[in-house]
Amino acid sequence: MGGLMEEEMRAIHVAPWMHIITENGGLHLDELLPASGSVYVARLNGHDMPDEVSVFQKFWETLKFPEYFGWNWHAFYDCLRDLQWLSSDYHILIIESAENVLSEDDAACEEFFGSLWRAGQRWSYTKRPEGVTLSKFSVVLSCGKDSESGLARRLGKFQDQRHA
Repeated sequence: MGGLMEEEMRAIHVAPWMHIITENGGLHLDELLPASGSVYVARLNGHDMPDEVSVFQKFWETLKFPEYFGWNWHAFYDCLRDLQWLSSDYHILIIESAENVLSEDDAACEEFFGSLWRAGQRWSYTKRPEGVTLSKFSVVLSCGKDSESGLARRLGKFQDQRHA
């Protein structure tokens, strides 16, 4: 019974701002939520984002991108690193079925995850007094157990670039 509970709560922390969980997994809330301040939580579903246009549309709707959003990857990243129109201190982005985002377009998928990675880096992170590292922009990617290691490898490339 104890092993099953550990398996259900499994999460991969790729970076302080990037987490992968499996469908029945989860993160402890204290890993994402600040001690104080306002938090904006956005939920998206990878099944709803099979192509670039749908990715831009869903993010535009969910994160309330401004009217001047340019509907390209540079504008996408620019909006993710800004988010001032949300007037919140912290932003949590939850993407369910993350393995399905742009699953037929490797180049666009690389742009997508690269943008999320760089935005998380840009927002950086802070240490709380109790020693917990917390990012002002956190991304939680939920996926099937069979997709977890592939997604972690994809994101690991960005982590490797950071150290190069």
